[in-house]
Amino acid sequence: MNAQAAKTGNGRKLVDYDLAREVIVPGVKLEKRPARCFGGHALDGLYNAWITLDNPKQYNSYTTEMVKGVILAFRQASAMRDVVAVVFTGTGDKAFCSGGNTKEYAEYYAGNPQEYRQYMRLFNDMVSAILSCDKPVVCRVNGMRVGGGQEIGMACDFSIAQDLARFGQAGPKHGSAPIGGATDFLPLMIGCEQAMVSGILCEPWSAHKAYRLGIISDLVPALKVDGEFVPNPLVETSRYLDEYGRIIHGESKTADELKAGKELLAKGTVDLSLLDQAVDTLCTKFVYMFPDCLTKTLEELRKPKLNAWNANKENSRAWLALNMMTEARAGFRAFNEPAGGEREIDFIGLRLALAAGDSWTDELTESLLPAARLAK
Repeated sequence: MNAQAAKTGNGRKLVDYDLAREVIVPGVKLEKRPARCFGGHALDGLYNAWITLDNPKQYNSYTTEMVKGVILAFRQASAMRDVVAVVFTGTGDKAFCSGGNTKEYAEYYAGNPQEYRQYMRLFNDMVSAILSCDKPVVCRVNGMRVGGGQEIGMACDFSIAQDLARFGQAGPKHGSAPIGGATDFLPLMIGCEQAMVSGILCEPWSAHKAYRLGIISDLVPALKVDGEFVPNPLVETSRYLDEYGRIIHGESKTADELKAGKELLAKGTVDLSLLDQAVDTLCTKFVYMFPDCLTKTLEELRKPKLNAWNANKENSRAWLALNMMTEARAGFRAFNEPAGGEREIDFIGLRLALAAGDSWTDELTESLLPAARLAK
């Protein structure tokens, strides 16, 4: 898909700005889809570039090779002259992205800080590739967006979600800190107090709460029951704002309401056609703008994110690498080696051991894992 091999109307060959001729990486897809006019018709010769995380069996978590693919895909899409916007999404309806691949973390990077530092350099480059794309970047949130998936999603310029999606962080619960972008972006986007709630408590938020607080710019229903779209029945909603079913407010329901909501959810099917329609509608708006003025506006409005990100990414990378010798080593292994359905370490045992002055030995790590707790 070398878009730069085209020629101008007078036959002059255009300069090729691609870093790689093709982006062919297992788990990442790059494709061009027709851009549309306000009437909905495909525009011949204009496209939107879709970058898709394609690892649905692991909730579109990204492996090291996938991170490389995303970097190259964004660089290539940014240089495509015939591309209006970039849509960043995942395969299926369960997850946009659940973050880094915890199997790879647990089995290769745990205990290897020098290797994880190199991996985090690639992750840094992935976030920077999103923030420096010359096209507007729309995150199509087709399912859960958590952990590192939330961080790369917040690096995008716009996010449109299906309203069954869940959002959140996982750092302090699983042996890390959300310093791959969340601690940079959350205070800017939703304020310090709610950033604390998300980054520290790691309790998932509904798409409705994410929309209300400003993490996403739009949401649409995805649950279809008896041929009709209905809003997420697991949250209390007020009213639709327009024909796409965007909802202004969402809160938790009572136990009886949740039971009824789960029953309704089980009866329905997930249909992402309204999500695709909303993404297309947003991308169409970009067609009717001066391209250079659009890019310059993007660059200026991204500066608060970029300034925070660039100020912290190197020391964050170093800390995350060293943490692979202690808490991350235990946390990622626990998540990757569940026992009895449990994926968290023995937090009380850890705190008691550290209070007694114990060191981070192999024996301490093993004693904290779910299997050790069940064996007691």
